[in-house]
Amino acid sequence: MSAPERIPPRRVSPQELLAEGELTVRGRIPGASNAVLYCTVEHEGVSAACVYKPVAGERPLWDFPDGTLAQREVAAYELSEAMGWGLIPPTVLRDGPYGEGMCQLWIEASAEDSALLALVDGEEPEPGWKAVGPADVGEERTALLVHADDERLRRLAVLDAVINNGDRKGGHLLPAADGRLYAIDHGVTFNADDKLRTLLWGWAGEPLTDEAMEALRRLSANLADGSPLAERLAELITAEEIAALRARVAELLRTGRHREPSGQWPAIPWPPV
Repeated sequence: MSAPERIPPRRVSPQELLAEGELTVRGRIPGASNAVLYCTVEHEGVSAACVYKPVAGERPLWDFPDGTLAQREVAAYELSEAMGWGLIPPTVLRDGPYGEGMCQLWIEASAEDSALLALVDGEEPEPGWKAVGPADVGEERTALLVHADDERLRRLAVLDAVINNGDRKGGHLLPAADGRLYAIDHGVTFNADDKLRTLLWGWAGEPLTDEAMEALRRLSANLADGSPLAERLAELITAEEIAALRARVAELLRTGRHREPSGQWPAIPWPPV
């Protein structure tokens, strides 16, 4: 008699794991202005670490009166996936021990690949770096803020312009051991008004890459009324914010260039790194 055929275990996607798994709070991550909980999630024998940000732990923002931080975090993930770059860890909206919130796969940053931002002396960056601008370092001294001339950061600069990220700081960049770069903390995004604040201005005004233009054209098509992406975003952000999103994509395609600071909003978040 032949041995029974072994059926391999069903593969559980990160999205399914986060959405359907049992969420267990292990502790609170300190230093955040809103509740950020370190958790584990387990589903069908698969487990992973994750971050859970309950809506109940959010502080109201006067300039983001609609929706929640959690919804905008999920919307940012949806846009990252639609552009094909996978810059944001898998993120879902789900119920948890403290009510509905954002649940995102935990990414362990690699110390070996952390040199993405720096404060340096001098007026010009070294080869391989892009200048952002002068930064106050105390004692009436300034230094030049620079970021790496890195294609992963360049993609992120485009994504931030698309989602209108109001708070791209150095601590939100997570280089992983496998060479990928992830970005986190996207609660202050998608405002209908221009609020782009980022440390990634090094390419400001430069032509977008062919890859970026193709990603933007694909995204523009996927944002059409009635598309799955548009319907998903309608569950997360307002109609006015979706209209502004489409306008930002159209403007990037029209100019073919990286965004430049508008002058209507502080261009660099604080602290910068």
